[in-house]
Amino acid sequence: MVSSFGFRIRAQVTRVVAKARSLPYESVRPLPLVAGFFKDLSRSRGQLIAENALLRQQLIVASRKVKRPVFKDSERGLLVLLSRIVHGWQSAVLLVKPETILRWHREGFRLFWRWKSRKRKPAEPKISAEHIALIRRMAAENRFWGAERIRGELLKLGISIAKRTI
Repeated sequence: MVSSFGFRIRAQVTRVVAKARSLPYESVRPLPLVAGFFKDLSRSRGQLIAENALLRQQLIVASRKVKRPVFKDSERGLLVLLSRIVHGWQSAVLLVKPETILRWHREGFRLFWRWKSRKRKPAEPKISAEHIALIRRMAAENRFWGAERIRGELLKLGISIAKRTI
């Protein structure tokens, strides 16, 4: 009986001591909030809206009912875009590391330039096959005609083609 009473007192004393030790930390805990408030006063409205969008997007991803939320490609792109707009975006990113967003940015550039430098299908000629055959026949039958003369004859027939095309 006495030992359980002593145990209870000891547990209470331990809690009081732990609370006393954490008191200095608890008293300075609102400082980042106050510092952030004064920092926000100096920012433009657009900056605050962009940071809110950045935080809101992370909340959308975090609210999914999964253990580890996964960002979709469009969400990654949005976070990269917003990180370009928001100054000090590293402190606003909570679900991923800032290095991850930088990696997504590099991957986006790689994908863009891969798309930009892809092989394209050969362009179809803008003039019909009949017109091409007519031009070749005219050039074969009249060896001394140049592109300008062939173009003039085609214009007489009502066919408008550039000289460089011939």
